[in-house]
Amino acid sequence: MLGPVETRSVSPVFVGRAEELGTLHDALARAREGEPQALLIGGEAGVGKTRLVEEFAAAARRRGAVVALGGCVEIGADGLPFAPFSTALRALRRELPGELTAAAAGQEEELARLLPELGESRAGRHDEDGMARLFELTARLLERVAAEHTVVLALEDLHWADASTRHLLSYLFRTLRTGRLVVLATYRSDDIHRRHPLRPLLAELDRLRTIRRLELARFSRDEVGRQVAGILAQEPEPDRVDAIFERSDGNAFFVEELAVAAHGGCRTGLTDSLRDLLLVRVEGLPEAAQQVARIVAEGGSTVEYRLLSAVARLAEDDLIEALRSAVNASILAPAPGGDGYRFRHSLVREAVSDDLLPGERSRLNRRYAEALETDPALVPADQRATRLASYWYHAHDAAKALPAVLEASVEARRRHAYSEQLRLLERAMELWDAAPDAVRRTLRPVDHAEVYPPCGCDPASTPLRYLDLLAEAAVAGRLCGERERALKITKRALRLLDDEDDPLRTAWFWIQRSRLVQRLARGDGWKEIATAQDLVRGLPPSEVHAEVLATAAHWSMLREPGPEALTAAERAVEYARMVGADEIESNARLTLGGLMVEAGQIEAGLAHMYDVRDQVVAQGLAVVVGRSHVNLPSTLEGIGRSEESVEILREGLRLTSRMGLTESEGWAWGNLAESLISLGRWDEAAEAAVSAQRQGHTAAPYGAGANSLAFLALARGQVPEAARHLAEARASYGPHDPMPQHDLPISCLTVAVAAAEGRLTDARAELARALEAGFPLGTQRYAWPLLLQAATAEADARALPAARDGREQVLDGIFGTVKRLTTHAPVWFAHEQWVRAELHRAEGRSTPDTWSEVVAAFESLARPYDLARVRYRLAESLLTRGGEDERERATELLRLSHTVARHLGARPLAEAATVLGRRARLPLTPPAEPRPGPADPAEALGLTSRERDVLRLVAAGHTNRRIAQELFISPKTASVHVSNILGKLGVSGRGEAAAVAHRLGLFPAEMLMPGPAG
Repeated sequence: MLGPVETRSVSPVFVGRAEELGTLHDALARAREGEPQALLIGGEAGVGKTRLVEEFAAAARRRGAVVALGGCVEIGADGLPFAPFSTALRALRRELPGELTAAAAGQEEELARLLPELGESRAGRHDEDGMARLFELTARLLERVAAEHTVVLALEDLHWADASTRHLLSYLFRTLRTGRLVVLATYRSDDIHRRHPLRPLLAELDRLRTIRRLELARFSRDEVGRQVAGILAQEPEPDRVDAIFERSDGNAFFVEELAVAAHGGCRTGLTDSLRDLLLVRVEGLPEAAQQVARIVAEGGSTVEYRLLSAVARLAEDDLIEALRSAVNASILAPAPGGDGYRFRHSLVREAVSDDLLPGERSRLNRRYAEALETDPALVPADQRATRLASYWYHAHDAAKALPAVLEASVEARRRHAYSEQLRLLERAMELWDAAPDAVRRTLRPVDHAEVYPPCGCDPASTPLRYLDLLAEAAVAGRLCGERERALKITKRALRLLDDEDDPLRTAWFWIQRSRLVQRLARGDGWKEIATAQDLVRGLPPSEVHAEVLATAAHWSMLREPGPEALTAAERAVEYARMVGADEIESNARLTLGGLMVEAGQIEAGLAHMYDVRDQVVAQGLAVVVGRSHVNLPSTLEGIGRSEESVEILREGLRLTSRMGLTESEGWAWGNLAESLISLGRWDEAAEAAVSAQRQGHTAAPYGAGANSLAFLALARGQVPEAARHLAEARASYGPHDPMPQHDLPISCLTVAVAAAEGRLTDARAELARALEAGFPLGTQRYAWPLLLQAATAEADARALPAARDGREQVLDGIFGTVKRLTTHAPVWFAHEQWVRAELHRAEGRSTPDTWSEVVAAFESLARPYDLARVRYRLAESLLTRGGEDERERATELLRLSHTVARHLGARPLAEAATVLGRRARLPLTPPAEPRPGPADPAEALGLTSRERDVLRLVAAGHTNRRIAQELFISPKTASVHVSNILGKLGVSGRGEAAAVAHRLGLFPAEMLMPGPAG
């Protein structure tokens, strides 16, 4: 509105900072090569951080980069949630509208929490993953936009940043891996006192090698001379430079102020207080301009023109004239990229604000609040609620402030700004008693709370209670990571509820405590869940009742699966369905399905889980989408259906990545590693395990990845490496909350590593601990490998004299456990056969018949490493018998076992097969001239006619679906046939099977020509 205004206090010459500017240009060059850059620029107030950023931004634009600037907004000492990111993304959208729209495609509802212009954000239940999901989607958005354009994202005044902004910036600095992107942030180092909230973030970022820190020093005397010369447009007198340098101590902003003051003949520039100098310059303005400056100082770091006009209550011509005076005096400046004004330097604003009288400050805040209430369009929509709440709060009007603060807390929650929501709710608690009863009675949970324990009443007609604020605050604290504060809030709520007959609300708070106790590693949370169950027992169905049951069932599924857990899950599904709690029902059905599978109701349980998966994907229910694509494939892997598991996990990784479900993505990688190990795709499994460790932001996915890496290292003969990964896994899970799915694999690996290192006593001790703890129903998938490892260790050590003592007791313990474990799934039955065979070997009564049954059990499973191991044992047993027919069969078995072991890199097994072959004088490679075989080589491989047809199509490169179409069978049946073929050929994949078929000439070339498309 004012047009360009000369700011003569700013030097047109950029002085100094050559080294810092060079670092920034180097970062830009690296970013242009596709290597994201992160920088922090610190320095005291007035040292020149903003000028450095401006110079760099101008240079970056000249080099073709897109620059998006955003600043932290301070309003009455309150920070606006995500303000710098919202501003920067808005600028990015103006510069690259098509690219940003394309990058946000499919996730507009989530990203609208940062950039409302993208659409309406989705309402619904909030969870621990909500903020992480938003952060991940923001990182992906920036990476996609920066894939083709060099982007500089500059965030200023981080010392004013709200907690959510700090968390998002930390996330970006830690996770950005691709894109032509420079992210830099500035902060005042002199403001970062010992308890400043930015201090922990700076300490955390200091540990990241990918971040460069620049600390701007004050100017030297020569640099001050050049700065003054630029301001005055002439060479200054040396004594004047000396005086200015002495008083400013090299602070660039104070150099400007002193130079202008001295040039204007103002000797106050040499007074004892530089702050007085700033105020003297303001006091030199006309009265109307001084009034406007005071109004702007209390309105926040930037004030929109229309809002300023409403608060100033001046005629428009008088307002413009006052603004022109303040801008010409370099007190105010037009806000970049908007129709508003700010102080040219925050030090001046702070000096003017500090000079306001207490009554004057509250009066100005009231006028801001009244203007904003009259016309909400005066400020951007995403700032409206927070600013109104701040203005009314600082106006000291509890009647107006309480509803405004509550409304702002709902807005913060909608944006996943849980830290700001918690702060606002604590402010509402502070205002609660001061607000009149008449005001409190008008507040409704449905308007001012998104989390309120349903208590059988209509929230639209029930007044908001103080306990509702505590409920909101407890959840906000849990979601933002302030769990100690949240725990104290639940304690306060439960103490208040001691005097009330409100079992549902009380049970709800106990469930919150359970989650907090688990997250804080204070225990397993069962005592709190049991208390909640007692409170709701016998009450009519409600959402709280359903949630209590679902929580109890899920807890039991992970720690004590059995009939009681199954019953709780069934009731949770029933109650959730009755009260229309869709998300609780979906989660409870996933739990129920998993428990049913573990109890032997395999197909019925899987049907539940598949149905939930399809429903939540169609509904876009993000949290349950993640869990369904973790639990379902894990359950499939547990019953030996690894190929199905991999297929779902691949789709799950695509969905979790697209939806920003980082924790679920970490779990999916961990589960994928486990399934790929089963299928003999070990190199892929190792990559997946590393991805689980990198992607998972909690300990469990990291531990799962470490488990897989430990298994692979052990199977490949790298025992020290296996021990290292085992230690990582054990440390990840910790001792506070034992779960079979964590503890039993750890025990299995502990036994295996101890046996590999010759520490049989330690292996036996670990087994004894596991047997003493027991194997509840539903833990057989973890129990069978542990028992197998222990039995194998005893059998391998049979010839050692030192192993004889205690062996009988160990074997009896294993055998007694075997009799109690279920074998509903083929993979469990195969493991039972294997464990029994190893027990017989440990007792010295192993026979080929026993091992033949084990081999037959594994030949129908797609587990090539396991099949190679039992084939080796069968060959060993056949050679002990010593007949010619046995030698011939043992030769083929050893060859198959040796081939698979070499392919997988399983060095111990390959070496064992080689040694056994040498001892028995058996060739492990076929002779150059193969002996005449049957007319159809497929018969020698033991293939049925149907398997022969399937192998022909595999060799032609067809998928299971295409094979099913060609042979008029289901894809599932085709998958089973393929698994059987891989087992009989002793290969680990379809490509190897095709290679065997080609090498043996099973099919003429014309038989492999692709048929018509199905």
